[in-house]
Amino acid sequence: MHTPPASPLVHALTAKDIQLQFGDRPILSGIHIQCRTGRITGLLGRNGTGKTSLMRIIYGDLPCDSRSVTIDNNPLPRPYTQPDRVRYMPQFNFIPGVLTPERICLDFNLDFQGLANAFPEFHPLRRQRIRDLSTGQRRLINIYVISRSRSQFVMLDEPFTLLSPIQIEKIKTILEEEKQNKGILITDHLHQPIWDISDEVYTLADGRTRITSPPASTSRML
Repeated sequence: MHTPPASPLVHALTAKDIQLQFGDRPILSGIHIQCRTGRITGLLGRNGTGKTSLMRIIYGDLPCDSRSVTIDNNPLPRPYTQPDRVRYMPQFNFIPGVLTPERICLDFNLDFQGLANAFPEFHPLRRQRIRDLSTGQRRLINIYVISRSRSQFVMLDEPFTLLSPIQIEKIKTILEEEKQNKGILITDHLHQPIWDISDEVYTLADGRTRITSPPASTSRML
């Protein structure tokens, strides 16, 4: 008898009971969000609602009043020390300016040719210093190396900012491919790309998260 292949084991990154307050102003107070491997989880909200703060708290580099972050119910107090479990791409360029595209790919155990195949403009920039690239080019490298990394989960903060429509479509394709290998949590002020690729979407408002259905106009397009 033929035995069908076993389904890949699904892992879950869960954040809950997060409390964050700046002075007398509560920022986050009713958080429950889960990202699973094999899926893209979107996080939407207006500017200033705390999306970046939430990602940083999950990552462990922003102190808060209370926090529970687990992978498969196992506590994860300092994810930033475990890049094989979680990686985070901030809104700003995190790659040292003295490095080259070739070197940063090597540092992430990636083949530079994969970057150049996805974005041909990098073919002549193999040994160019990161600091000498355009803002958009630096952004592409940031997104590419984090998305293609071998981490179990990745979080992307505003990945589509500064990108052209063609580049956005390529990044969406990469993320769709990479979700087969990991869980992806993504936020951006450009909502449509989030709706296009997400398997579930949370909205953050008034310090709380909730699962959200796509707007009617988006539903008709999907």
